[in-house]
Amino acid sequence: MTLSYNNIIVAVDGSAEAKWAFQKAVGIAKRNNATLNLVNVIDTRSFAAVEAYDRSIAERAQTFAQELLTGYKKEAETAGVENVKVLIEYGSPKTIITKEISKKYEVDLIICGATGLNAVERFLIGSVSENIVRSAKCDVLVVRTPESDAK
Repeated sequence: MTLSYNNIIVAVDGSAEAKWAFQKAVGIAKRNNATLNLVNVIDTRSFAAVEAYDRSIAERAQTFAQELLTGYKKEAETAGVENVKVLIEYGSPKTIITKEISKKYEVDLIICGATGLNAVERFLIGSVSENIVRSAKCDVLVVRTPESDAK
């Protein structure tokens, strides 16, 4: 059994919790000389109904994800992470991270924030992080924002 990680996923969505998860992921990737996979899953269920009225929503979501991940990639590389990949996927973050992305990239650690941007969905059907913990086949680190930053 190895005590190091080689392929790490960090799920980011622009929330404060995701930023903290990213910062932890950078430290872990550096210590393990691991590949850091920055992932943003564009939840197509969220804008399917709205897209009937606003066709540009998918394009704006893609642009936001690309800008977010590009910024995080530069930050990770500046911090000393040598191998950083950017992944934009479409679908449900609850399933795609553990069922598709983690298998495709042979991930041995998934890092995510305790909560993300969608409070309504979390209330109704549970959080993305909760589902990742339940369904992942590898280690999972759920990162909480310090109390002073949560306000």
